[in-house]
Amino acid sequence: MRQWVEARVTFALALDGLRCKQVRMVFDPEAVRAFERARWQQAAWAYESSFATATTQFIDPLLDAAGVAAGTSVLDIACGPGVVAVRAVARGALARGLDFSPAMLAIAVERGIAADEGDAEALPYGDASFEAVVSNFGVHHVPRPAMALSEAHRVLSAGGHVAFSFWAGHADNIAWKLVFDAVARHGDPAASDAPPPGGGFGSAAQCAEALRAAGFVDCTTRLVHATWRHADARELLGALQTGTARMAAMIDAQPRAAMPAIIADIEANAVRYRTSDGIAVPIAAVIAAGTKG
Repeated sequence: MRQWVEARVTFALALDGLRCKQVRMVFDPEAVRAFERARWQQAAWAYESSFATATTQFIDPLLDAAGVAAGTSVLDIACGPGVVAVRAVARGALARGLDFSPAMLAIAVERGIAADEGDAEALPYGDASFEAVVSNFGVHHVPRPAMALSEAHRVLSAGGHVAFSFWAGHADNIAWKLVFDAVARHGDPAASDAPPPGGGFGSAAQCAEALRAAGFVDCTTRLVHATWRHADARELLGALQTGTARMAAMIDAQPRAAMPAIIADIEANAVRYRTSDGIAVPIAAVIAAGTKG
């Protein structure tokens, strides 16, 4: 009898655990927004010396894809500390930034960028306000990327261009592969308490399809390769832990006892990318672009 009761209790607890997991996996856009905002607030002051050393390598291809040149009025969605807008201004463009992180915006404004605090899913601008809209690794951090692209379409003038960047898959993006593989072998990739995202892009084809669904025409994608340089595996992992949102949450959630093995695994598998002064790891991004007809 006791064994039967214990079995029932065990089953009930397992069922409750499954229900809890299912509840956690329900998409909540406000939970995603709160998580992303808090994480980017936290990362703001370390971003440029950490993760931006990767993301800034794709700025010029992004601006080229959106046709940003002298005199172009351009909106940078999820502008962060304004590095893309600064590069656009250097081309002679009239740039404006938007972000939901006051800490990031403070840095952008300090460097002379006109920027607004706002929501990419409900842009605070009138219809046809810009000739170009760009977002450097920002759209997939919005709770509902499709809404952000629709808003980008709305604020563009006829014939205007949109372009956004998105990290490529692990086959091309070796830095990510090194980290995820090491965590899978020695830690727990699902340990993060980050709320499940509501959307995103798993491939270049999905990027193009999202643009078409938002009303854009002449949609294109381009795979751009770069190299991310670090002194060693610990520095690479540190850049991701201090300068990102979801990746940082996953790294933070790993047991402290597992971290030496994770770092050693990355170091061992990065040996083929070692140079005289560190490691030079391949990274890649998809640049997706479209035109408002």
